Amino acid sequence: MSSTVSSPTRTIRIASRKSQLALVQTYWVQEQLQKAFPHHIFEVHTMETHGDKVLDVALAKIGDKGLFTKELEDGMLNRTTDFAVHSLKDLPTRLPE
Repeated sequence: MSSTVSSPTRTIRIASRKSQLALVQTYWVQEQLQKAFPHHIFEVHTMETHGDKVLDVALAKIGDKGLFTKELEDGMLNRTTDFAVHSLKDLPTRLPE
């Protein structure tokens, strides 16, 4: 008699912007995670951010902090997603003086 131990399947939700660059990066991360953790399911959840919606105003005029990240972070805080894949160019950064 043989017994099979199965790992519990867990669905992990990945937040991503809808842009082409964001999706290429996110699907790459999804593929790497799926290889490393084959018993889990990795779902990509795309979101449109404030920066994606504002097309008629220079982004510098409406501020740059969180324009392309806030909605993804809100998804994690609201537990609709588990983590987000960001491009460094979308993250608020500040160089030391």
